[in-house]
Amino acid sequence: MVERAWAVAGSKGDSGRKPESRVRLTGMALIVLALTAAVLSYLAFTVWVPGRQERYEQYRAAGPCPAQAAPREAAAEDCLVTGHFTVTKTESTFTGKVTVYEATLRARDDDSRDQDDDSRRTVVRFGDSRPLFDTLHRGDEVTATGWRGDIVALSKDGVRQNTSDAPRDEHSGNAALGVLLALLAAQSLVFGAVRLARPAACAPFVWEPYGRWLVFTDICVGVGVGAVSVWLDLPWWTVLVTVPVLVGAVMARLLSGRRRAAASSAKTTRHQDARVASR
Repeated sequence: MVERAWAVAGSKGDSGRKPESRVRLTGMALIVLALTAAVLSYLAFTVWVPGRQERYEQYRAAGPCPAQAAPREAAAEDCLVTGHFTVTKTESTFTGKVTVYEATLRARDDDSRDQDDDSRRTVVRFGDSRPLFDTLHRGDEVTATGWRGDIVALSKDGVRQNTSDAPRDEHSGNAALGVLLALLAAQSLVFGAVRLARPAACAPFVWEPYGRWLVFTDICVGVGVGAVSVWLDLPWWTVLVTVPVLVGAVMARLLSGRRRAAASSAKTTRHQDARVASR
């Protein structure tokens, strides 16, 4: 969606040949895009990241539930409840992007006659096959840890693995997305404002070459920094500095290269003109 909007904003940098009304309309579309991205970035840093961080801290602070606590009591006390299950099936599915690992569980005290009743089963998902999922087989007895109605971990023979429902301190990817949206909002606002202020002369605030490079640089740097930060388990606030600095460095390098190429081309043209004049 972002690339399409920017492409409309200045295909091949030829905005000067378009009617001014169309250029202004594109500028208004860019400003709307900027406002949308700004709102999403604001929500990311005021709702999404703080909310996930608070949930993670509450999970870390939760202690074991009192013995024989009823499910409602456990939920009210916001504690960790332990249950015993039997594995009835394990399955790994490739979704086209990632592999989802699922284990189907049946409560050990389930004495229902219909052992094939899926409504009595609980399915838990994992983001990785290690260290526990690979060792699970049908009939294995496992211990599940529950929190706020979700199974957050399974363990067997001293080996424990968190499920996909377990809160994690991995907010750097979310923060990188928030910074990416903020950069796209700022750039869209500038390009849109220029089109409204001077529709007959938008250059160089057009798709080619600067708009395209800005958008692709933002996306590549934002996604790359977010992935590396999650992999290295870096604090989420580090991306607030890393992403803008890297985007600025990449764009400075690109601008410098284009200026050198333009200067070299101009120098070559002057030499050719001088040769022609000397003849």
